[in-house]
Amino acid sequence: MPSTAAQIIVSIIPIVGIVTGGAVLFFYMLWNHKQRMMLIDKGLVPQSPFDLLTFSLFAGLILFSIGVSLVVFFVMKEGFSYGVLSGIIPLSIGVSLVVFFSVRLRMKKNDPK
Repeated sequence: MPSTAAQIIVSIIPIVGIVTGGAVLFFYMLWNHKQRMMLIDKGLVPQSPFDLLTFSLFAGLILFSIGVSLVVFFVMKEGFSYGVLSGIIPLSIGVSLVVFFSVRLRMKKNDPK
């Protein structure tokens, strides 16, 4: 049985990661917004280089592979228990992003534009 201090530290790590990731995302969005407003004030049209299809495929494949490896690890370690949820969640998100990519790609091919 791990010590109480180790359990507390292990439970705080995801919280710190989520808060740090949220802060990074917040400041990225804030500075990106300010940059766009400055470009608009100068009369320039801000370009959006974000490719949703590529991002959904990339994120979907990463989450799918992480989910599969976590599910396999927890099934081998503990059998089917609540720990397997930590792998099923990213696995299902990854599968849904890859399905979104394929559906969006088909819709784009069938679009007459």
